[in-house]
Amino acid sequence: MNALTPDDLEFLRRPLLGFLTVAGGQPRPVWFEAAGDGTLQLFAEPASPKMRRLRRDPRASIVVAAPVGERERWVSVEGRVSVEPDGAHELAERLMARYWDLDDPARAADAKGIRDMEQIRLVLHPETVRRYVY
Repeated sequence: MNALTPDDLEFLRRPLLGFLTVAGGQPRPVWFEAAGDGTLQLFAEPASPKMRRLRRDPRASIVVAAPVGERERWVSVEGRVSVEPDGAHELAERLMARYWDLDDPARAADAKGIRDMEQIRLVLHPETVRRYVY
């Protein structure tokens, strides 16, 4: 199947880490958002190593797994990434609120650092979707 199912999207809308791999790179844990159009969105600094790799080859994959203590489940998405100049800061705000307790002073300081950095939005367009549920 080459599209995310409603069950996949429900799973991916949880605050889980994804492991993003770009061509020529190692997997890295990332925050992500499953969008209503079936894409996955992330944000990045324009000068990051992943961005240099994506500019050479826009293919990427992300794997998201259920945490320990839950039944085994994962979703893997492969596809091309488009780089979008708008919406990165808004996405970062949503993701910070999803993954962190922003009332915690340490996290609030971390959030300020993210707000202050230059960001671009990455959109992973699924071409191949695999899943496992046990």
